[in-house]
Amino acid sequence: MFHLSIVTPEKVFYEAEVKSLILPGSEGYLGVLTDHAPLITTLKPGKLQFRDGEDKLHVLAVSNGFLEVSRNKANLLVEAAEFAEDIDLERAKAAHQKAKDALASAGEEKLLEIEVKALQMALERAANRLKIYRDTHK
Repeated sequence: MFHLSIVTPEKVFYEAEVKSLILPGSEGYLGVLTDHAPLITTLKPGKLQFRDGEDKLHVLAVSNGFLEVSRNKANLLVEAAEFAEDIDLERAKAAHQKAKDALASAGEEKLLEIEVKALQMALERAANRLKIYRDTHK
């Protein structure tokens, strides 16, 4: 077992001892088990899965962030995290459509490159939430 801590800008989202962790690294999905070698990497939006001490599988939607693994501790700093069962489908669809519409009109509004990048990230987060919702509600 090792200690998992998931932190967002608003709060400590989750903290407990876990058996395993699979998450979306910037170069692809990676797994973490007890006694993992030290590691620091960036994360991209995707599906995070972990098994708790009772071997229950938990699935989350996570956004961009960082992972640090050291001395049987995995610390995740992410912009947002949400358990799959807590995803509001209608809210996720609305966020996806809003980001798509805003990107479609970005040229007309002469948005700055950083504003366009923020819209692209919002679209990616919304698409990730929709995918995870659909994957877990089959």
